[in-house]
Amino acid sequence: LFTVLNESQKQQLESVSYSSRYALGLFYEAGTGIAVPWAAQYITDNPCIRFISIDNKKRNIESPEMGPSVVVHTTVTFGSQHLDSDPAEVQHIILSHLQRIVPSLPQPSSIKCQRWRYSQVTRALPNCPGQMILHTQPLLICGGDGFTRSNFDGCIESAMSLAEAVKPHL
Repeated sequence: LFTVLNESQKQQLESVSYSSRYALGLFYEAGTGIAVPWAAQYITDNPCIRFISIDNKKRNIESPEMGPSVVVHTTVTFGSQHLDSDPAEVQHIILSHLQRIVPSLPQPSSIKCQRWRYSQVTRALPNCPGQMILHTQPLLICGGDGFTRSNFDGCIESAMSLAEAVKPHL
């Protein structure tokens, strides 16, 4: 990819930075009850866990055929501190914190711990209108939240900018 870029584009892209974190998924058999009065919770006083959601409740898709799932996101600080740690060790740490926050959680049938290396943009591309044309023949354009900001509006803004950049080439 870098052979397509000019030096200015390369420097701009290298200036973008992202936070890192872990996501933990706990998956349960159909019919398992998760006895908490909320669908999602933002945690402010834990060094490891920042967000917990009962995913099927949050998405309003509770059904007798599908088991519930719990999604946990770690704090940015925890993610950067454990970026190169053994995933099994990280999973164990997250689970121990989760047990203290939600002691009523039943034992899941499976667990998936995922390192999220590029979680949210901490420094977006400077002065960029949501996309960058890297090459015109063939057309190669890149975009995403690294070209705006890490939220829904930033993603929509980038998508609209990408569509506008493609239009003249159709």
